[in-house]
Amino acid sequence: MQIAFSKKLTAHETPIPGVVLYDLPVHGDNRGWFKENWQREKMVALGLPDFHPVQNNISFNEKAGTTRGIHAEPWDKFISVATGRIFGAWVDLREGPSFGAVFTAELDPSQAIFIPRGVGNAFQTLEDNTAYTYLVNDHWSADAQGQYTFLNLADETAAISWPVPLEEAELSDKDKAHPRLADVVPMPPKKILVVGADGQLGKALRELYDGDTTVEFAGRAGFDLGSEASFTERNWKNYSTIINAAAYTAVDTAETAEGRPAAWSVNVAAVARLARVAVEHDLTLVHVSSDYVFDGVRESHDETEPVSPLGVYGQTKAAGDAVVSVVPKHYIVRTSWVIGDGNNFVRTMESLAARGVKPSVVNDQIGRLSFTADIATGIRHLLESAADYGTYNLSNDGDLQSWADIARDVYELVGEPRSAVTGVSTEEYFRGKDVAPRPLHSVLDLTKIKESGFAPRPARAALEEYLGQRVMVD
Repeated sequence: MQIAFSKKLTAHETPIPGVVLYDLPVHGDNRGWFKENWQREKMVALGLPDFHPVQNNISFNEKAGTTRGIHAEPWDKFISVATGRIFGAWVDLREGPSFGAVFTAELDPSQAIFIPRGVGNAFQTLEDNTAYTYLVNDHWSADAQGQYTFLNLADETAAISWPVPLEEAELSDKDKAHPRLADVVPMPPKKILVVGADGQLGKALRELYDGDTTVEFAGRAGFDLGSEASFTERNWKNYSTIINAAAYTAVDTAETAEGRPAAWSVNVAAVARLARVAVEHDLTLVHVSSDYVFDGVRESHDETEPVSPLGVYGQTKAAGDAVVSVVPKHYIVRTSWVIGDGNNFVRTMESLAARGVKPSVVNDQIGRLSFTADIATGIRHLLESAADYGTYNLSNDGDLQSWADIARDVYELVGEPRSAVTGVSTEEYFRGKDVAPRPLHSVLDLTKIKESGFAPRPARAALEEYLGQRVMVD
């Protein structure tokens, strides 16, 4: 065997999405050769996923013609040859449009290939004493074998041209018995888990992902944030993402002796547990934050502004953000003035208008509404577009308004006069009441989310649709 020395580390795309063939630099002289078989920094810079390998396996094969596969496993693999030479064959056995796609190549020690979870892997040795080695990002276990997907080496649809005819090759009885492609059950993708799925945002996510079997929803009964079992008894290997739509949002009650520990428990302690799960299992964590992490002194808040919360609720949300920020794959989605399916400011104003009440409403707190339907759509955009990880402001767009302005819009849209709403200052409205401090400016700068390719709807358009849906339901 003649190895090509001093190749440049290079990546080559293949017909199977996510399968990438690499040329590896091999340095040799009269004594033999040396190569960096796995060099995380260089390979990640080249585009190889940072897939966190945890186990290294070697398959030694005494005779040319030894053939193994086609096995699709529930983990990613980085495959190379230590000695000898192979003919490799890979078939996409994942659910989706590329199911059944085939790629073949000969590999010697100067090459390697990355095989994502669910892509069937097989090889045939072309020389005696061939050692086939691979890194995997999960530990092998007997339980995992039930998640394998197999394809017969002789499948007519894949039509792999084996250099050594299969009737002359060394095969195991198990490999001979694997099904044809028509009988293969594709490997499903990893799931997204939505925690807090019964709240306003959770309901919007349910509606957005309705019918999508790759998204799993867990309300309090399905995922109790206060129970250790929720975090330890779930098989996290089956998930790619956690969307944390759960939060303690009783702003005023959070200032009380009973509310303070409850707010810290849900908004910080539980978030820390989710973050630990995400780190340990290489998951993406989506966490929803709030304008209350700011003191509202600045008229507009971008993602780089240091947090400066005024009250307990804001303090817990800021602490939760800090925890999530250390997760390598995270999106902190910062919202303001959330409106969804449930009790909220818009529904309250609608009810008052229907009863002919003329309310006094705060007119010196300035911001924009964030409708849960748009927050949910924005979260899906971040995940599906593979936007850079980090913090994103996400509210609706449009004119800046006070709560009094929004109340007048509601009154107008349900057929009542705008003049029925009287504006008062925050100080006057809360005089003599034991409440949490509020930021006066809650405007979130939307430049970053827009640059990622997502354009939030104007709040007025979203409000009209929201009230129109209520009228149609009633």
